[in-house]
Amino acid sequence: MGLVKMSKLLKQAQENGTGCGSFSVYSMEAMIGTLRAAEELGMPVIIQLAEARFKTAPLELVGPMMINAAEKAGIDVAVHLDHGSSFGVIERALEMGFTSVMYDGSSKPFEENIKNTKLVKKMALSYGTDVEAELGLVGRSEDGTCDYGIKCTIPADAKVFAEETGVEALAIAIGNQHGNYPAAPKLRFDILRNIHEMIPKMPLVLHGGSGITDEDFRQCIRDGIVKINIATAILNEMTTEAGDYFNRASGYSYYDLSRRMAEGAYRAVRHHMEVFNMR
Repeated sequence: MGLVKMSKLLKQAQENGTGCGSFSVYSMEAMIGTLRAAEELGMPVIIQLAEARFKTAPLELVGPMMINAAEKAGIDVAVHLDHGSSFGVIERALEMGFTSVMYDGSSKPFEENIKNTKLVKKMALSYGTDVEAELGLVGRSEDGTCDYGIKCTIPADAKVFAEETGVEALAIAIGNQHGNYPAAPKLRFDILRNIHEMIPKMPLVLHGGSGITDEDFRQCIRDGIVKINIATAILNEMTTEAGDYFNRASGYSYYDLSRRMAEGAYRAVRHHMEVFNMR
């Protein structure tokens, strides 16, 4: 129990036919709620921090908190850098002790994405750390400042990419996107199945999980998705809890507010973990 590599959790999920949740923890409240849900359910979990969120959740402050919490957890926890776009940031996360890092070169030309991912893979090998990469475009950037559009992953490209880079996990695009969806997306399960058939041993990753229906999550897992990222749903529940607190409380207490926000994160994470682990 405690801090483990991402690949260990993905292998377990593949063997069990379940999904492994990877939850963004941009605050202490989010982390407390996430780990409480995982420990109550007795399920392993990935906690992650995206490079785009460093302005409000600095790596040097939040990263050590994540690692320390993982080491003391009563369940297996992997600590993941989400959407790393610069080699310097990725190296800082590796030095800090993150057990997996993501290089996101999805907006770059195919060959450049492969080249850069291979450099990150070589860097991570010296730390014994896993690497996730991304192929295809999932709409908005992680911080919502750019909209790259949605471009589904080409199955043949996914096979070449996986073989060339040797990554432990591959994020793909099948109509999913970051942030809140205006309506439930129509996911391209045919593309997912085709990719899974071409690279059946590769753990596939679904980004932009917030807003996808429970049934679509289960279908994704049946068709080859192993890791599912959740961020916005946690933030939405935490914000809802904070709003409800301010609307109802006759007097305000930071400690009560903090507990309510942790409760929101707990509720979002517990629901998704239960869905991902349905048989």
